[in-house]
Amino acid sequence: MAYFLGIDIGTYESKGCLIDEKFRVVKTAITRHELSIPKPGWAEHDAEAIWWKDFVEISRQLMGEVAGEELVAVGCSAIAPTMLPVDVDGKPLRPAILYGIDTRAYKEIEELERTLGKELIKKRSWNSLSSQSIGPKILWFKKNESTLYQKTWKIMTASSYLVFKLTKKVVIDFYTASAFTPLLDLNELKWNEELAGLLAPASMLPELRWTVDVAGTVTKEASIETGIPEGTPVIVGTADAAAEFVSAGAGIAGDLMIMLGSTVFFIEQIDHPTLTEELWCSVFLRPNSYCVAGGMATGGALTKWFRDNFAEEALVIEKETGISAYETLWKRAERVPPGGPGLLVLPYFSGERTPINDPKARGVIIGLSLLHGKHSIYRALLEGIAYGIKHNIEHIEVIEPPSRVLVVGGGTKNRLWLRIISSVIGKKLLIPPVRIGASFGDALLAAISQRAISFEDLPSLFESSYGEVHPDGELSRIYAEYYAIYRGLWRSIKEWVHKIADLGGR
Repeated sequence: MAYFLGIDIGTYESKGCLIDEKFRVVKTAITRHELSIPKPGWAEHDAEAIWWKDFVEISRQLMGEVAGEELVAVGCSAIAPTMLPVDVDGKPLRPAILYGIDTRAYKEIEELERTLGKELIKKRSWNSLSSQSIGPKILWFKKNESTLYQKTWKIMTASSYLVFKLTKKVVIDFYTASAFTPLLDLNELKWNEELAGLLAPASMLPELRWTVDVAGTVTKEASIETGIPEGTPVIVGTADAAAEFVSAGAGIAGDLMIMLGSTVFFIEQIDHPTLTEELWCSVFLRPNSYCVAGGMATGGALTKWFRDNFAEEALVIEKETGISAYETLWKRAERVPPGGPGLLVLPYFSGERTPINDPKARGVIIGLSLLHGKHSIYRALLEGIAYGIKHNIEHIEVIEPPSRVLVVGGGTKNRLWLRIISSVIGKKLLIPPVRIGASFGDALLAAISQRAISFEDLPSLFESSYGEVHPDGELSRIYAEYYAIYRGLWRSIKEWVHKIADLGGR
C-alpha cells in the first residue's frame, strides 16, 4: 500500500492527513496554537514555535501508521501570504507577519502607489495593493527594522519555510507568490528585478515553481525530527485556501469554493485571467490555469472572539460535557428571529480585505436595544459575515457566474450558519463528505505529483456524495432587506470609522 501525507498550518490550528493509494483517509491529527496580536492591526506567528513545532508533532503522530518505505510523497500548505525574514542559516529574524488580517503597512501601501503608480502595479501584478499584499509589508520591515533587514538572507512565506525545513530548498508556488504584489510580474511569471532597491532583490526571494513540482527530498536532519523517511519527495505546496479548493473535489472552471476558516476565503477557477479592482486574479496551481479569489479578514476568528469573551457558560458546558461551545452558541442562536431582530453587524473587526479593501475598516454593531441578549448578537455576527460573503460573490459573478458552490472549513459544522449563508446568497451549497480541509488537499496534491491521480480526476472524486444546503425563501426575503442596509451603512459611516481607527492606532 502507498501513502501520501498532507499537513496544513492554519491561523489557530494545524491539521494533518494520511491517505492511501485509493485516496481514503487513514488517520488525521490536529494541534492548536495561538495568534499573537502585539499591537492593534498586527498579527504574527512564531515560525519555529508554531509552524515547525506543529508540523513535527503532527508528522510524528501520522507516521506511526505506516512503514517508512510506504510513504510516497509529502505535501504541505499554510496560511498565506506571510512575510518571514530569515538569516543565512535559515533562522527566523522576527515573528512572521501574517496575511491580510495584519494591516500595519497601510502607509507603505500609499507610498508604493505614489512611487510606482496604481496602473503600473495593476498591469504587472494583475492586482492592486491591499493589506493582503506582501510588498508593503517588506517595505515596512525595511523601514522600521532596518538592522534585521540587513541580516536577511531570504524572505519566505509559511509554506516556503516548511519546505525549507524539510529539504533545505527555498521555493514558493506561483499562486502564493502572486500575493507578493508588486514583486511578481504575472505576465512574465518572474520576480520584478526593477524593485530590488525599493523592496527586495530576486535573490532574497524563493525560487518560483508550480505547486505539484517536487521541491526536494527530506534531509537526514528533518527525518530525525519528523519521522518522515530521508529521501521522501516533498512538493512545493501552496496556500491553505488553494489546498482547500482541491480537498473539496473542485477542479473545473466555474467551481467556487467558500472556505469558512478563521477568515473567509473565496476561489473560483476560471479559463482566463480577468482583472478586477475588488478581487484578486492569479495563475493557479499548474500552467495555463487561472483563478479569481477574495478574502474577508474575519470569519471563524470573529466567532472565536465572541466565544472567548462572552460565552463563559458555553465554555463550562464544553468542559463538563464535551459539547463544543460553538455548537451550544449556534443552537441557542437558532431560537433568535432572523436579523437579531433589528441588529446588523459589519464584520470588519480586523479591517477588511475584499471587496472593500480597507485596512482601516472596523467592526460595527448597529441596532442594539435593551431587548437584545448575547445570542441575538451572536446570530447577527453570523449574518454579518454572510452579508460579506454575498458582497464578494456579487463581484465574482460579474467575472464568471459559479456553476457549483462548495463550502469547506470548520464553519461547516455550524448548521445554522450554513442555512444563513445559503439564504443570504440565494444559492445551493455543496458540502464535501471529507471535511478535513487543506491537509487532505495537500495529500491529494502529493498524489498528483506522483501521477497517482490527476487534476482532471478531482471533480469526480466524491461524485454524488456531497451534502446539500438549500436557501429558505422566507429567510432570503428577510435577509434581502438587511443586506440593503448593510451595503449602505459602510458608505455612510466610513469617514468616522477611519477616525476611530486612527485614534486606536495611537
